[in-house]
Amino acid sequence: MTSQKTNRLDFKGFLAACFNRRMLVTFVMGFSSGMPLLLTISVLQVWMRQEGVDLSTIGMMALVGLPYTLKFVWAPLLDRYTLPFLGRRRGWLLLIQLLLALSIASLGLSDPASSPWLIAFLALLVTFFSASQDIVIDAYRREHLHENELGMGSSLYVYGYRTGMLLASGGGLVLADSIGFAAVYMLMGLCMGIGIVTTLMAPEPRVAAAPPTSLKAAVVEPFKEYFTRDSAWTILLFILLYKLGDTLASAMTSPFYVDLGYSSEEIGYTVKLFGFWATLIGAFLGGALILRLGIYRALWLFGILQMASTAGFAVLAEVGYNLNVLAAVIGFENLTAGMGTAAYMAFMASLTDKRFTATQYALLTSLMGVPRTLISAPSGYLAEAVGWTEFFVICTLIALPGLWLLRHFSDWHSHTDHEEAVRQEDEPENSGYTGSGKMRPVTLDELKQVTRTNPRMNKIASADTKESQA
Repeated sequence: MTSQKTNRLDFKGFLAACFNRRMLVTFVMGFSSGMPLLLTISVLQVWMRQEGVDLSTIGMMALVGLPYTLKFVWAPLLDRYTLPFLGRRRGWLLLIQLLLALSIASLGLSDPASSPWLIAFLALLVTFFSASQDIVIDAYRREHLHENELGMGSSLYVYGYRTGMLLASGGGLVLADSIGFAAVYMLMGLCMGIGIVTTLMAPEPRVAAAPPTSLKAAVVEPFKEYFTRDSAWTILLFILLYKLGDTLASAMTSPFYVDLGYSSEEIGYTVKLFGFWATLIGAFLGGALILRLGIYRALWLFGILQMASTAGFAVLAEVGYNLNVLAAVIGFENLTAGMGTAAYMAFMASLTDKRFTATQYALLTSLMGVPRTLISAPSGYLAEAVGWTEFFVICTLIALPGLWLLRHFSDWHSHTDHEEAVRQEDEPENSGYTGSGKMRPVTLDELKQVTRTNPRMNKIASADTKESQA
């Protein structure tokens, strides 16, 4: 009855979890979410650096990612209102994806050297529509997948997300040497058509819980419901810190490669495309380990591996220009980043109330974006002040507080998994992929056992006790 047992599947169940229509939609939507991200980070950084823009300005460009941090502000609008076509989620998604494609294409019409402010404005538009797309896709995935599919679904979402990132950054940098960055951004705008077609063909998710009936309810109730939980603030702090070191290091890797003497073609082929295969392995390995170990143990394992991969950049800084060492470091970084993000997102998805999916998930993922924007903004100054080796050593050590907080969630998260299973009327007894039928009833003794370490279930247990006495 623990979460560890619940998450273990046989091989046949594992294949069923990976290959179904819901997972395919999840993968393609992950691709649509991941592709715009690096177009305003690493690709833009390489373009600006090659045009002679200084490191301090490049570092400050991280601030255009603020919409990823502030998206919870307008997320209630997407929970409350429904457009008159395609349904509550897909209607918004189609409109946002069309505007995002136009914004990406517009970036190619500017010159980083002579018009940095125009570049910043257009990049801000891209991040705003990209963050809005993430709000709707995260809500769609949470509502479309079954509870016991969240781990594998998050893994395949990351798989698609990293594929989109690598297409934009790796493919974009390779093409830039032959067709130029302007044409690359126009091409990436056209690639958003993949997500648009998926939105048109995917089904609208069915949610039993009633959505908010007023804007006030859409704004107030999601936060009220979340912050009345036990450990609410500790969870937010953990989400902020868990991938802090990994994200801070990633924010400056592109100018780091340029300073080591790598060309944009070498960065594209070796750094990005080689890392693609490591991402494929990491995505499936991460999903399998989440199913086998459970989310809590997976977070521990993947967090330690992320620290090791960040330390690899410090080794590369000491070695200097060496394509073999570069390939090894980047392959390991992509492997661990895909695994860590899968468990991280499954953890956050399990925390949301389906009545307020968009708003609560946006709140949690907004904190996930803080290291990439606000904290990463002065990273260029730090790298210039201490040097590349010391910079990546600092990034490695910054990961320790997040791992320290993780130890507080052992009992809490296992019982949260059980509590979610209790609320699913149509979920199978174990994993949901064995065809065993409906979930067996949970006894009052089992429910009491959950309440010993999870006060959030006390009211349910008390009500059941009174009913049984009556």
